[in-house]
Amino acid sequence: MTTTPPTFTYTLEEILSRFEQKMDRQFAEINQKLEKIDDRLNKLEIGQAELSGEIKTLDEKVSGIGKRLDNQEFINRGILVSVIIALLGGAAKLFDILPLTK
Repeated sequence: MTTTPPTFTYTLEEILSRFEQKMDRQFAEINQKLEKIDDRLNKLEIGQAELSGEIKTLDEKVSGIGKRLDNQEFINRGILVSVIIALLGGAAKLFDILPLTK
């Protein structure tokens, strides 16, 4: 029982045309993926520019808040000193530490 091996009768032109079609499809898929990646990168760059603008705005707000806090700290320090002096004066009067003229 002998079997003959199968024979394929394709021309070189058919084989090359199939190969070209497969390559064209693969290149088309790669190009689509590259376009998607390019779109995503563009959106990312736009988002990054928007974030940069927002960061600058926040930095300006923080510096404004810092100036207001410095001013508030100065006022609070003055009030604290005044309260301490008033308490010391009241304590001195209460215990007759200071000579008062009558």
